[in-house]
Amino acid sequence: MNTPSELKYTKDHEWIKIEGNTATIGITDFAQGELGDIVYVDVDTVDDELNGGDVFGSVEAVKTVSDLFLPISGKVIEFNSDLEDQPELLNTDPYGNGWIIKLEITEGADHSELLSAEEYQAIIG
Repeated sequence: MNTPSELKYTKDHEWIKIEGNTATIGITDFAQGELGDIVYVDVDTVDDELNGGDVFGSVEAVKTVSDLFLPISGKVIEFNSDLEDQPELLNTDPYGNGWIIKLEITEGADHSELLSAEEYQAIIG
């Protein structure tokens, strides 16, 4: 199971890469493996201000639909449009070309719930 150490993680199986006041967010390798073949990604929250823990979209796999939860508060500024035609990027490259959104982080956003790679590994076993 791939969990890059430079990323932070959530208990809901999202990853977040923070660069300055911008964050890139996607789902973990573990999550895509549990979901199976992903056929659709729905994000209709671009330009919305959301709180950490809010649903920012959903991922549809062959057998299930799963909500996507925002790791920290901010404004959704970009959706990875490549996922419209290639949702399977979440399966094949979850930490690279399979990123889902970019977020402008709210000043003073709470990072305390974010997990290190080691802490996330302990949760998923």
